[in-house]
Amino acid sequence: MSLLKEQKKILRREFLAKRAAIPHEQRDEISRELVRKFLATEIYRDAKIIMAYASTPEEIQLNELFAACFNDKKILAIPFIVGKGEMRAVEVPNFDALEFGALNILTVKKNLRNFIAPAQIDCIIVPGAAFDKNFNRLGLGGGYYDRFLLQAVNAKKVALAYDFQLVDSLPIENHDTKINFILTLERSCSNEVH
Repeated sequence: MSLLKEQKKILRREFLAKRAAIPHEQRDEISRELVRKFLATEIYRDAKIIMAYASTPEEIQLNELFAACFNDKKILAIPFIVGKGEMRAVEVPNFDALEFGALNILTVKKNLRNFIAPAQIDCIIVPGAAFDKNFNRLGLGGGYYDRFLLQAVNAKKVALAYDFQLVDSLPIENHDTKINFILTLERSCSNEVH
């Protein structure tokens, strides 16, 4: 394993341990506040098709974002794993369309799956272990998002993160995809040129 990969692996473990240590009540409160902040952005208002992840217990919880998308008549998609390191975007018509799938992560019921081409997506909420001020992302290690984001050429890539997840710099590799917007309780950073 290269030194860079080893550094990333160690950092990932540290950040995920910190994230897992956050009490559920505090996590839920931070999640609600971050989703509210995101809903007030131009990125959310302008997006017609939004892709978000189905949160695991330690991640920022996105149920309120899902509800807002349904309420605001936006098309919502979540990842659908099709192979090692490969995913597609599957539309979520409503909460009833979801069920627990592989790895106990929510997915869309088989008979309701409608896939969306990556280039059609306007905004993607991107998960990660950490992010830096140069808009780099330390992913969760599977490479799913790095591959998918390359195809989502029209999407604004947004991270909703705990404050400790935003650091000065991260080790990066050529295949790591930058994001456009990082939102924490204390900060909001954008690399958009106005």
